[in-house]
Amino acid sequence: MATSIEARQEQGGPFQGEGTHQTATGATIASLKHDSTSRKPDYGRAVAAGQTQEQVAQHSQGVGNGPQVRSTTEQLEVLCGPLLNYRHMSGEQTDSPVWHGSVLLVTTPGQLPERLSLNYVGSAGGSSTMNGLSASLDRRFPGTKLYEDPGKAFWQFDVEAPFQELESAWEYSVPRMTSAKGDRPQLGRPKRFFIPSKHESMRIMFHSCNGFSVGTDEEAWSGPALWNDVLRVHEQQPFHVMIGGGDQIYNDSVRVSGPLRPWTDIANPHKRREHPFNEDLRAKCDEFYFQNYVRWYGMEPFASANGQIPQLNIWDDHDIIDGFGSYTDHFMRCAVFRGIGGVAHKYYMLFQHHIPPPVSTFTTDAPQTMHGQGADSVQLRDTYVLTQRAEDPSYIIGKKPGPYVEEKSRSVFTQLGKRIAFLGLDARTERTRHQINYPETYDLIFRHASQQIAASRGEIKHLVLLLGVPIAYPRLQRLENILQSPIIGPIRFLNKRFGLAGGFFNQFDGGVDLLDDLDDHYTAHQHKKERKVLVERLQVLAKEHSIRVSILGGDVHLAAMGRFYSNPKLAIPVERDWRYMANIISSAITNKPPPQAVANLLARRNKIHHLDHDTDETLLELFNEDPGHGQTGVKPKTAETNHATMPSRNYAIICESHSHTGATTNGMNGHTNGKGESATFPTPKNPREPLHIGEKGAGTGHPAASGIARSGLAGVNGLDVTIRVEINPSDREGHTQGYGFSVAALESAAYAGQGEKW
Repeated sequence: MATSIEARQEQGGPFQGEGTHQTATGATIASLKHDSTSRKPDYGRAVAAGQTQEQVAQHSQGVGNGPQVRSTTEQLEVLCGPLLNYRHMSGEQTDSPVWHGSVLLVTTPGQLPERLSLNYVGSAGGSSTMNGLSASLDRRFPGTKLYEDPGKAFWQFDVEAPFQELESAWEYSVPRMTSAKGDRPQLGRPKRFFIPSKHESMRIMFHSCNGFSVGTDEEAWSGPALWNDVLRVHEQQPFHVMIGGGDQIYNDSVRVSGPLRPWTDIANPHKRREHPFNEDLRAKCDEFYFQNYVRWYGMEPFASANGQIPQLNIWDDHDIIDGFGSYTDHFMRCAVFRGIGGVAHKYYMLFQHHIPPPVSTFTTDAPQTMHGQGADSVQLRDTYVLTQRAEDPSYIIGKKPGPYVEEKSRSVFTQLGKRIAFLGLDARTERTRHQINYPETYDLIFRHASQQIAASRGEIKHLVLLLGVPIAYPRLQRLENILQSPIIGPIRFLNKRFGLAGGFFNQFDGGVDLLDDLDDHYTAHQHKKERKVLVERLQVLAKEHSIRVSILGGDVHLAAMGRFYSNPKLAIPVERDWRYMANIISSAITNKPPPQAVANLLARRNKIHHLDHDTDETLLELFNEDPGHGQTGVKPKTAETNHATMPSRNYAIICESHSHTGATTNGMNGHTNGKGESATFPTPKNPREPLHIGEKGAGTGHPAASGIARSGLAGVNGLDVTIRVEINPSDREGHTQGYGFSVAALESAAYAGQGEKW
């Protein structure tokens, strides 16, 4: 549908709000009931005065005049969205906790959305209650304009809802929504999402690497087919949150078919490093990143998941460009890399976090932007950026900007229902080839996490830590040494002179292309000390608060399950072992997997490593058979000897293994930590085999394998983990086979009488 835009010249001084934009409907807010006023008292006064939405919007302060246009269409023309995010809980330790999230719409410019309506549908699986409770919970929320320029506007709606006694279903809608391109006829229908019972924790879906590397035949891999499987499972047993572990989008084509192509074609490395990132190149990259987000986030079935499963994201390199942060320092500091770091960060903030971007991003034309603080009047021409906005309490913001992205890191700590806390580490903003995060950032994160866990007074039983890149993973030290050895020199010379082994070297700093991936790993030799300190600090946190730490990792395009654990000589059962941490490795949900040979090599490198004198690590032999084993037309994924790494697209499910609202648990009574079979589980001679009852029978026959029914294993407060693996990449419906195991809660306080402070 074509947009009718009427240009309008605004008189007066600089624009300081949204009051200059006219509403198409002229409706008054006084007619709206059950409005959210708890965190925006000014809206309450506006309602009382009968002011219009336009006047209420003046309370959102920003800079820039905006595009000075007014939409004359009767419809709200949507370019992308709605995108649903989860943010945090409030009142976690009370009997009336509240769920907080947000909804993002990207519209054509010059529009003013009406308020978002949130309606309580009833208990999950049931119909709407008509006894008055439903209507009393229905609410409406105003939109806040985050950003607007002549091509688009970003509108964010803060949404909140009370947790109920039982899992609850909610529907939201924004009036008059229609697709700006006319290609989404169902766009205006209400979207439904689910909130767990206030006695339960959230059902988590975890994914990473949601895109394709440059040159991949997307049709041969059936596009983002596994999102069909996600939606099927969601229909059977709803997900409450969808954690993105990084690479939610692949922006790498900016250097192949995008505005960086002429730059990457510059043969001389010195000229490439010295190339300016001027306003013209910034504007072209800005348009590329925006359009790539709109294309990918609007692609089905991913788009359907975005609107009904609340997202919680942390970024990685492909959200910027492949390998960002892990090339040589002198190259990473070049203007072009700093420039695209700023542009990528802008749209990461908007699309993935629903918060306003910096006022301006880096260009060599505006020196004030080179330290992430100054406003560039050229970038602000016909543009509006919201500036006065309180930070969400879930963010842990670094003290100083990253070395290559002119912004501060933004990690996330939030509670996922009753007993699970989540910590997402921003491991990209501060990353260099030799560090992942600043030491002071680790101090901030651990201090905040410890305070929040302590405040729960023992209610929080699990900390789910998102690192993006695996941390309990096989070493490839020998391969690193070869790729960095003098024997590569002659090959590099022949590459420069004659183009020999063209794909072997990257187009940026001329290094071996595989090295940026290896340098990204926590197990890389230059990150070895930082990795050890991080794991030891996690052990202290687990020990001090008697909280089980489980780690999520993606990036590597295959599935696996690593774990740290106490050296068997210490004879500590897993249920009391604060060193036991499972590293759930799930990658990729969309990108193609590595060749079988790579997965088999990693499995052969699955040694028993010693982090320190008391901590060992290795992968669990989780994959008892290939997915679709024995089915006609399904090819083997791994060697028969490889049960540790699975090179097939996948995603993970994490949920509590017991119900805490009286529901049945898969027909089982379960096991209690420290008692019965769990306490007497024999220590295996080979630690690649099960270390506790929750790992026994891991794989396709485990009670948690489906990701739908609770297993009842690993104690009352245990977690079930499922990795659902694609059977056939030619199947456009993305059917999977599940592999399950369980993680026991921690009861380290059992040692309180042994003279140590726990």
